[in-house]
Amino acid sequence: MKLITLFCALLMPLLMAAQTSLSLKSIIDTTLKNSFDIQIASNTVEINKINNNNGVAGGLPTVSASVSDNQSVTNVYQKLNTGVEIRKNNASGNTMTSSLTAGMLLFNGFRVVATKERLNRLQAQSELQLNLAIQNSIAAVTAKYYDIVRQQEYLKIIDYLLDVSQKKLDIVTERRNVGMANDADFLQAQIDVNSAIQNQRNQQLVVDQAKTELLQLMSINRYYPFSVDDSIVPDKALQLTNILGYLEKNPQYLTAEQQVKINEQIVKEVAALRYPSLRINTGLNLNRNQSDAGLTLINQNYGPYAGLTLQVPIYNGNAYRSQKETAVYNVHNAKLQQQSLLNSLTADAVRTYQSYSSTLQQLESQQKSVELSGKLIAIVMQRFQVNQATILDVKAAQSSFESTGYQLVNLKYASKIAEIELKRLMYQLGD
Repeated sequence: MKLITLFCALLMPLLMAAQTSLSLKSIIDTTLKNSFDIQIASNTVEINKINNNNGVAGGLPTVSASVSDNQSVTNVYQKLNTGVEIRKNNASGNTMTSSLTAGMLLFNGFRVVATKERLNRLQAQSELQLNLAIQNSIAAVTAKYYDIVRQQEYLKIIDYLLDVSQKKLDIVTERRNVGMANDADFLQAQIDVNSAIQNQRNQQLVVDQAKTELLQLMSINRYYPFSVDDSIVPDKALQLTNILGYLEKNPQYLTAEQQVKINEQIVKEVAALRYPSLRINTGLNLNRNQSDAGLTLINQNYGPYAGLTLQVPIYNGNAYRSQKETAVYNVHNAKLQQQSLLNSLTADAVRTYQSYSSTLQQLESQQKSVELSGKLIAIVMQRFQVNQATILDVKAAQSSFESTGYQLVNLKYASKIAEIELKRLMYQLGD
């Protein structure tokens, strides 16, 4: 066992040197650069920027050109009032039409204005959703980062307990060599060391898997070893009143607010369908007909034109009315969803703050318990060394230290997770 320990001590610096040390800031920066969710949300913003223009809203002129050329073969028979008869088989003919047209909407019940405003709201909503994706990604990697720190703290506790078990085995071995210890104590001490080594290996696997999960959250497809050197230090300055005051600035809530305004613009767009629409049209036409037989061999005309088109909706089976009523209900539903979301965010904030406050209150007393359990192990080991305590006494002290140590780490982690969620609700992660 001493040889194994010495080998690990010599090998560990080499392993650590080969690993990259990652800080929380570098992890967040990499996530913001690589996150698939953020990239998708960013692309959605760009799509809405492209669509947010007067052309898509229908407020710009439209220009189009068309050309048609048809060749035909026909049998011609014509009898004129002058008595002349025309007969010709397989007479070829050609018809060509071309046009250049332009048009512009002058009025359609302000539907263009409502559509343009809806496009503005869609762009603003997508930007809020991008901010939400950023905060969610930061929260996810930060929570996983501190989960790694937590698992490493567990590993430190296990390492310390392994060291105590090894010292216990050394003491029992020395006693056994001089005939002062029975085989039962020696076997129990060996079992305790083997059990501690197994726990150490299992916990190291948990740490390694947590690191792999962090790389996945960072959207890194190349897995490599890295180290995290940090501790869990909760921020104790958060106040519930400040948190609740920020909820209406939360991107998720503002997204719901934008949805209400988008639905209101849809109501205006549908309502505009019941108004007359006026469009100006202009263009240039060229028509040419040519035939090898018949009364008219060539007929060609061309020239510009201009005019107005007025369209007045009279009746369409009350379809527009139904669409408007549906759109109005959608506005009411969006407002209800917004209110429900605020209620949910408030409840989540209060519950999370209660957990945050409770864990902070327990940290100080739990820290004292860990210190006391550490002193207990030291005292029991001193007594065990002079044969004033049994191997069961040492094992009980180890169990007490393990329990209190795990509870302290869990409290620190719970307070940090609550802190992350509260800052996410306040849109303050990454500041």
